[in-house]
Amino acid sequence: MAMRTWLSNRKHRRRLLLGTLVVMLMAGAIYVFWLDNVIKSQFDGRRWTVPTQVYARPLELRAGLPLPAEALELELKRLGYRASRDAKPGTYRRRADRFDIRLRKARFAGQVREPLPLRVVAGSKAIAAVQDADGSALERAHFEPLLIGSLFPVHGEDRIVVAPDDVPALLPAALKVIEDRNFDTHGGVDFKAIARAAWANLRAGRVEQGGSTLTQQLVKSYFLDESRSLRRKAQEAIMAMRLEARYGKADLMNAYINEIYLGQDGERAIHGFGLASRFYFGKPIDELGLADIALLVGMVRGPSYYNPRANPERATARRNFVLARLAEFRVVPEAEATAASKRPLSVVPRDAGGYYPAYLDYVRRQLRRDYGDGVLDEPGLQVFTNLDPRVQVLAERTVAEELKRLDRRGASNKSRLEAALVVTEPATGEVVAIVGGRESQLAGFNRALDAKRPIGSLVKPIVYLAALESSQYHAASQVYDEPVVVRLASGKDWRPRNFDHESQGPMPLVRALADSRNLATVQLGLELGLEPVARKFTDLGLDREPSRVPALLLGAADLTPIEVAQLYNAIANGGVHRPLYAVQAVVTHDGRTLPHKPREPRRAADPDAVYQLNRMLTQVMSHGTGSAAAALLPAGLVTAGKTGTSSDLRDSWFAGFSGSHLIVVWIGHDDNAPTGLTGSLAALPVWSRLMGRIGTQSWSAPMPDSLEEVWVDYETGLIAEPGCAEVVIPVVVPRGTPLDHAFGCWTPDFGRFRDRVRAWWQRLAD
Repeated sequence: MAMRTWLSNRKHRRRLLLGTLVVMLMAGAIYVFWLDNVIKSQFDGRRWTVPTQVYARPLELRAGLPLPAEALELELKRLGYRASRDAKPGTYRRRADRFDIRLRKARFAGQVREPLPLRVVAGSKAIAAVQDADGSALERAHFEPLLIGSLFPVHGEDRIVVAPDDVPALLPAALKVIEDRNFDTHGGVDFKAIARAAWANLRAGRVEQGGSTLTQQLVKSYFLDESRSLRRKAQEAIMAMRLEARYGKADLMNAYINEIYLGQDGERAIHGFGLASRFYFGKPIDELGLADIALLVGMVRGPSYYNPRANPERATARRNFVLARLAEFRVVPEAEATAASKRPLSVVPRDAGGYYPAYLDYVRRQLRRDYGDGVLDEPGLQVFTNLDPRVQVLAERTVAEELKRLDRRGASNKSRLEAALVVTEPATGEVVAIVGGRESQLAGFNRALDAKRPIGSLVKPIVYLAALESSQYHAASQVYDEPVVVRLASGKDWRPRNFDHESQGPMPLVRALADSRNLATVQLGLELGLEPVARKFTDLGLDREPSRVPALLLGAADLTPIEVAQLYNAIANGGVHRPLYAVQAVVTHDGRTLPHKPREPRRAADPDAVYQLNRMLTQVMSHGTGSAAAALLPAGLVTAGKTGTSSDLRDSWFAGFSGSHLIVVWIGHDDNAPTGLTGSLAALPVWSRLMGRIGTQSWSAPMPDSLEEVWVDYETGLIAEPGCAEVVIPVVVPRGTPLDHAFGCWTPDFGRFRDRVRAWWQRLAD
């Protein structure tokens, strides 16, 4: 009986064990099947999804461009061109002020240009000549557009996908030697390598080697997190073997080259050797040399630890280790490896990496606005933008320098000062640079697009423009800088005051604007009425009308820097509104240019009134609140602009333009705390230094026939000859405007009298 029970229990245990094994095998098979589906659904789509690539405006060389020899060489280096006698694309050779350049192959909106030899002669201040290889003069030549970012439709990571044909043969060979010597033979997991690494680590007493294959590293990057557990290691091994079963070695190597993590740029992860080549060396992957490839391959083991910018000595030692192994395994000749190990790291500065998150943010928004929400769903798009990398880098550098200067002066509170900046070209509406904050390389809150702050005295040119358009006022018209009390709808009284808490009495419009007199502006605005002032905002390009409250006359309107740029762009463009835009064209993978919403110009203000206003704004820079800019601007450069300071010194603004550029600057605290800084003390120096660095043109516009220039006393607006009063300035008024002469300053103007008689006689004859 006992024997039967034991046999019965034994059979039962066998059945139980067998059933358990069957269940485990079925569960394992289901799990493997599930992992296989994950691989199939995610790997294929992600591996071959071509991202939307975003390009900057190409650098244009032409005779007369203010780019002296040293500056030209800096631009070449920033674009990743290297000094060499090889005469290969991406190289240049300099002999004194003559540059022989081999332009790379480039694709522009609508055309492809093959590699091109170019000769440039650079003078001490500007480009003297641009020629082809035969010495024939060229009107202009363009470098290849700089890639400033990539966007995947699905997972949104930034990278540059490279095809196998674009990868130097040395790169996969080096990866095999350093990371996975048995890559060509194993099935996803290399058990010999695991045993070898375990023994080496045991002998060293620390982790010195890893046993993961390239395929396992690929699995980690694609599908898994950074947790370290037996379950995750088992999952990694299974997925690696399934990848090997599904795909060929060449596909896996190419996927690895496009995927592996190689560093961090602020919040942006550097994935893939294509993007790493641009980020660290400023050049495409097919131009990498032996030393460059060794450095990047060495970084795979620890991108932060071997970061060549943060730890150059450590990175150099790791690179030389890789070079020695490549020579040991006869991938490269020993002499070449030795020569490469003696070269310095050729890593470009971080700001030459071509990543501008604030501008890319603006590009994304414009793509949705002008091309539709689903535009990024189409793979392989190429977006050509107006970004000028040279101006962008100068803008970021200027903001950083000036904020550090203000920090040293103690112009801060518990939070750090922040800044935003926008640069446009008024004639076209092209946005060429955007700075979204002092940490310009970090993606995040974009103050240039999203920080709505009171604009303070930046509103005054709009008030004065409305006055000039009414035909009741001109630059010499008298306004009264006197106290005013306004009864509000709430029953309370509003008592504005000047910054200096004083009133100056009667003064001409030009002085009231140049000196930014609050009381005079309020008196003028109340005489006009709030309606024409508020309506002027939408005329100039704002998409909404501000509240019609008396405080609007002193800037009680919350706008972003990009909105201020839109308003002032129309003023700088002679009263013609052009919608600001970043995207020039969007080209599909097969060469089609996508249509976009129209960007037609329209008349936003009377041209005579705008010309008078702009001449008054030049006096802001000569005698008013912007006069400090003269010390920082090139001698003779004519500019126009206006300071702005919000209540309690919370926001510092400056908006101004030259003949070819408009710049808007804001400085303040994110928490809206007072800065203790006016527009002249904080924003104006940023504006002035940048305007002086970018190589711009003086403001100049033809004076309408209906206007004439007269000289007046700055204090009173009365006609005065130069030298007759303390400050005499030229202003523009409607032709034939009767003006009084300053006491003791009148002299007969027979020429003007003769012209008036002739005009009177002509009218009679007609």
